[in-house]
Amino acid sequence: MKVTLNEVMAYAEKHNCAIAAFNTPNFENMRAAIDAAEELNVPIIIAHAQVHEPDAPLRFVAPVMVKMAELARVPVCVHLDHGTDLNYMEEALKCGFTSAMYDGSLLPLEENIKNTKIARELTNKYGANLEAEIGVIGGRLPENLADAKPEDLYTKPEDAKRFVAETKIDALACGFGTSHGIYKAAPKLSFSTVENVRSAIGGLPIVMHGGSGISADGYRSAIKAGVRKINYYTYMSKAGLAAAKAFCEEHPEEVYYHSMATAAYKAMKEDFIKAMKIFYNL
Repeated sequence: MKVTLNEVMAYAEKHNCAIAAFNTPNFENMRAAIDAAEELNVPIIIAHAQVHEPDAPLRFVAPVMVKMAELARVPVCVHLDHGTDLNYMEEALKCGFTSAMYDGSLLPLEENIKNTKIARELTNKYGANLEAEIGVIGGRLPENLADAKPEDLYTKPEDAKRFVAETKIDALACGFGTSHGIYKAAPKLSFSTVENVRSAIGGLPIVMHGGSGISADGYRSAIKAGVRKINYYTYMSKAGLAAAKAFCEEHPEEVYYHSMATAAYKAMKEDFIKAMKIFYNL
């Protein structure tokens, strides 16, 4: 069934866990994510990142995501991830997305607040929920912070408090040492930053971006500190690609693309389940 971000966040709070948010730019990703959630009987978030537009145009992928959420046997939130264009965000909401993330984290704080307020008006208009980001998450650093130390990128609790008070968002993505993509070195995570930010914003759900590649203990510590949504994509995608390559090597005579895609689906579902058992304390 299709639900909102706030509904799955309520589940996370009740069960002291984090909801898995999986980017799903194609059908195999969507099926793997929802099948995994149904097998474990837990709610889930399927997301479309604006950066995936060239590979998965919103006008095609959004109706499929919405319909699959409606048909699912578990609660499924349909979410726009890292929306940097407010017009693009509204298109997703028009398609039936129940949640959106406005990402103005690379903008000056004042401009981020201004745009996030507009995003709040849009999500209210369509009965959806809003996530936003303050602070800097590795893998997307502006030039002036390219050489910054990890601790210099952590979100400041006082900034988070002001940001939430002025924007009225439903969930906050903050910087505490994670990074998008593949980690080249062990991340230096600051769980005290999560605790302090969550306290400053009155217990609002904290979102972990750059969730792939964290150790099981790292996930558990983040959840204990207050993380209630974990974005996860890269390692799932890596597992699917590895399975597709292995299938092609093992079946050089194969002529059907869907056979390779099914092998990728099975590997991605397996990877999803492994991650979700940690996120949901299963």
